[in-house]
Amino acid sequence: MSILQTINELGKKAKNASIRLRVLQREKKKIAYEHLEKNIKDKASEILIANKLDIENAISNNLSKPLINRLKVTDETISGIIKSIIEIKKQPDPIGEILENWEQPNGLKFSKISVPLGVLGVIYESRPNVTIDASCLALKSNNALILRGGSDSFHTSKQLVSIITESFNEAGLPNDIIQMIPTTNREAVDHLLEMNNYVNVIIPRGGKSLIKKINEKSKIPVIKHLEGLCHVYVDKEANLEIAKNVILNSKLRRPEICGAAETLLIDTALKDKALELIQPLYEAGCKIKGDDFIKSLNNNFELANSEDWSTEYLDRIISIKIVDGVGGAIDHINNFSSNHTESIITENEQTFSNFYNNIDSAIILKNASTQFADGGEFGFGAEIGISTDKLHVRGPVGAKHLTTFKYIVHGNGQSRP
Repeated sequence: MSILQTINELGKKAKNASIRLRVLQREKKKIAYEHLEKNIKDKASEILIANKLDIENAISNNLSKPLINRLKVTDETISGIIKSIIEIKKQPDPIGEILENWEQPNGLKFSKISVPLGVLGVIYESRPNVTIDASCLALKSNNALILRGGSDSFHTSKQLVSIITESFNEAGLPNDIIQMIPTTNREAVDHLLEMNNYVNVIIPRGGKSLIKKINEKSKIPVIKHLEGLCHVYVDKEANLEIAKNVILNSKLRRPEICGAAETLLIDTALKDKALELIQPLYEAGCKIKGDDFIKSLNNNFELANSEDWSTEYLDRIISIKIVDGVGGAIDHINNFSSNHTESIITENEQTFSNFYNNIDSAIILKNASTQFADGGEFGFGAEIGISTDKLHVRGPVGAKHLTTFKYIVHGNGQSRP
């Protein structure tokens, strides 16, 4: 069977599954999550063996260290996956929710009801846990799912899909609700993007080049997640202890994720405190790139060039700049941000309001780490991505965002004059 035929067959099966999923009972979903939780736990060693093969291939292919970090699965990762399954299971069911009710003067009664999108196509690169999160969120929202993991995570994703399929079959769910494209051939992605007769939404997770390609080629609506060029701004009225903690966590908790801070902006009124703010990063092994003033603070700091302000490092590197108050921070962020996540450290509510109102990013934090840009931390159980779009969803994409709606109109013999 050719690649085109294979992808077409996946599409047909997914569409048929999505029709059966529309009426899937909530109790069935709960049972499916419980089977999945148990099977992930019982088959952890098989997941680790598959992941070891992916890691060995990644090293042979000279994959960058941040991407290898994203790819790696450990016992701790598996514990996190199980926790995510449990959290999604506990989330309110988003299907069949009455969003609005109203009545017109002619007696017609209207209801707006949440329903599934249908078939989701999720294309991702080197993060295998997306396989579980996407599958669990798709099930929660009664959507069928076609997964296309990257070549780097192929063996791990394949093993996870095998466990998911087994678990959902044990729970008596319809066949083919979760499918994975069984090849790393890039032609498969190109064909998936044209299947608007089967697939309702494409959700890409990956680097800027992947998102750009998908956005240009897709005939299907795309929920985009562009790069996470996140900023932390330290205002002159900041609590410096809070600032140091937030800066360190924002950059170094997990530098390879999209919610990691890439640029630190410091109010010019705090120039004499700048080294104190930066030192914890430097002592933790973070490379410092800065403007002329920041460079002058330490011979080991590097001078930032124009490209640094628009670079998503995904590594232990940060660019730092002195700015003229909150206005200078707003100007810099509006020039360079990817509209993902920004944090301001300040004790002044009016300054925060100025920052919030003048920056058009999906997530704005006050006195908190940018690494809270995560569906789990928002209470969504998990996320399928962080949307930097404005339609149809923005910020962390949880199960309740993988829905649309339809209207029910109740009449009593009314006819329109």
